[in-house]
Amino acid sequence: MTEYYKPEHLSQFGQVSAASPDLGEKFFAYYGAVFAEGALSVREKALIALAVAHTVQCPYCIEAYSKECLQQGADVEQMTEAIHVATAIRGGASLVHGMQMLDQVKQLTM
Repeated sequence: MTEYYKPEHLSQFGQVSAASPDLGEKFFAYYGAVFAEGALSVREKALIALAVAHTVQCPYCIEAYSKECLQQGADVEQMTEAIHVATAIRGGASLVHGMQMLDQVKQLTM
């Protein structure tokens, strides 16, 4: 069976805009600006990116931001805690949507 996610794709990410260089240039300029030092440190942004990567379940992003977090001085405990924050938000969002189910059940059983 062929892998769905290919590890070599991560290192080739810059080539994704070959068919549309203008849009690619704009995206990568924006991406670079987002991750630059600002009100949040580069380390904090890497931890956020790692947590979001787990939420959207992107193996490329998980790989890239695991490495980036370590390079920015985060440790595995901080990285794990960031993932748990994302998990709590994702889980809470699922649970609060249970209110829709409860409303629907009330309508159907009245």
